[in-house]
Amino acid sequence: MNRDKKSVVLLGPGERVDRFLDGRLSLIQSKTGYRFSIDALLLADFATIKEGDLLVDLGTGCGVIALILLFSRPVKKVWGLEIQDELSRQAARNVEMNGCSARMAVVRGDITRVPFRQCSIDVVICNPPYRKPRSGRVNPDPERAIARHEILTGLGGIVRAASFLLKPKGRFAIIYPAERLVDLFAHLRRFNLEPKRLKVVYPSVRAGAKLALVEATMGGRPGLKVEAPGFA
Repeated sequence: MNRDKKSVVLLGPGERVDRFLDGRLSLIQSKTGYRFSIDALLLADFATIKEGDLLVDLGTGCGVIALILLFSRPVKKVWGLEIQDELSRQAARNVEMNGCSARMAVVRGDITRVPFRQCSIDVVICNPPYRKPRSGRVNPDPERAIARHEILTGLGGIVRAASFLLKPKGRFAIIYPAERLVDLFAHLRRFNLEPKRLKVVYPSVRAGAKLALVEATMGGRPGLKVEAPGFA
């Protein structure tokens, strides 16, 4: 991958730098606030990326999924959309620190009002909040709460945004709780996104399903490929 010159960026008092991909990728994360989990790595590995794709990462957080794809796949350009100010600035510094400014931009904005042209994107990815607003304890840390609970937007708003952005036959990749698969499929078809690939992730061979990775095609024909299970 062709990259700009890496830049030295300043860390805040509550931040640290972690290294991934055998040290090739450096990421600023909060020490005690929101930190990405294995879900982000699973989604980055699952998404189908083709040569020259334009990609939007909805709710990019620190930019981890988008940056992994830039380092490992033939993506042409990525936009990371993030509504939280601190996380959007963190993602922007990660882009700069890794020398990716020519191929990735971070936009502070709302998924319910995406600031991009309609039908302009090849791939949309999202690692969304999993929990409904009134389900379980809401974390007192605002970053973690917004990342885990549907506080600022729900599943319908996310799928609507993906449908708005994607070109015909464009792809939407998402990771979601296995127990909410029916909700996900219903929303996908409501917005003309046909589920084409499904990979279910289990904690162990004896445990029930935990997560599901789904890829849907804009205006695609019916026909779902269920892939071999994953374990994490």
